Amino acid sequence: MPADSPAVTAAKAALASIDLSGYDAEQSRLMDERCILVDENDNAIGAVDKKTCHLMENINKGLLHRAFSVFLFRPSDGKLLLQQRATEKITFPDMWTNTCCSHPLDDFAVEKVEEAQLGVRAAASRKLEHELGIPVEQTPVDEFQYLTRIHYLAPSDGMWGEHEVDYILFLTRDVTVNPNENEIRDHKYVSKAELQAMFEDPANLFTPWFKLIARDFLFGWWDELFARAGADGKVVAKSLAGVADGSKVIKMV
Repeated sequence: MPADSPAVTAAKAALASIDLSGYDAEQSRLMDERCILVDENDNAIGAVDKKTCHLMENINKGLLHRAFSVFLFRPSDGKLLLQQRATEKITFPDMWTNTCCSHPLDDFAVEKVEEAQLGVRAAASRKLEHELGIPVEQTPVDEFQYLTRIHYLAPSDGMWGEHEVDYILFLTRDVTVNPNENEIRDHKYVSKAELQAMFEDPANLFTPWFKLIARDFLFGWWDELFARAGADGKVVAKSLAGVADGSKVIKMV
C-alpha cells in the first residue's frame, strides 16, 4: 500500500478521537487495529486506527475504509449461520447480523493484497476464527466466493458508526463453531424463511449493512445457490461465480 498522501496526513491531524477507558477492555484494545482507508472507488489511500474510522464526527468528514461481510452456508441444507453481536461491542452491540463482518487490516501484509481479493479473504478466515472459533483450516481462502462490493454509511448511535466499502463473500463449509463470548452473544443457522420471519419480528435488532444486503441481494443469491446445487443436493458457494458484477462498487449511501 502506498504511504499516506499529504492530504490524508493533514486530514488525520484534524480527526476527532476519544477516550475508550469506559468501554470493555478487550474491545477497546481491538480499536487500535489499523483499517485500510479507501476512496469511493476502493483505491487504498492510507491507514488509520479502527477507533478513528468509526467515530461519526470523522465519518461525516468523509473518512471511508475497507471491510468484508461473510455469509457462511451449511452445504447440506443451505442454512445461513447468523451471529448476534456481543453486548461488549462498541458499535452495534446486541444486533443480529451475517456470519462475520470485519476489516482487512493494514497490520498484516497479506490483508493488503488486492489481487483476487486475497486480502479480504485472508482477513475473513482470520476473523471467523477470532469471533466464532472456526479453525482457519476449515475456511480456506480459495473457497470464499466474492460477489460484489457495496459502499454504505450507517450510524450506530450518536457517536459511532460505519462508512465502508464492504466486500460480500459467500462460503459453503461444514464448520466447528466455538464462539468467543466477548464477540458473540448468540449464533444460529437459519433458513431463508426463518430469516424472513426474524426480520418481521420487531423484537429483533439487525445491523444496517445486513439489512441492506438482505434487502437488495441476499435472498436472490440464496435462491440461486439452491438452483445451482450439485447432484448430491449440496450447495456450493463457488457455483455463484459470475452471478454478480464484482468489478464495480455499488453505492448505497
